[in-house]
Amino acid sequence: MSTLQQFISDETGATAIEYGLIAALIGTVIIAGASALGSNLSSKFNAIASNVSSAGTAS
Repeated sequence: MSTLQQFISDETGATAIEYGLIAALIGTVIIAGASALGSNLSSKFNAIASNVSSAGTAS
């Protein structure tokens, strides 16, 4: 019976799962942030490129 009680009171697996969930959440936030930043940078660079292109043809 003591082996069963030790198994029930053992929380090392739960701690590992919690750390895994935290790491997955942090990874998801980083990916979402990088994606949003990449989209914003792409639109800014496209706007700059069109302004440079139109300035080059105006002169």
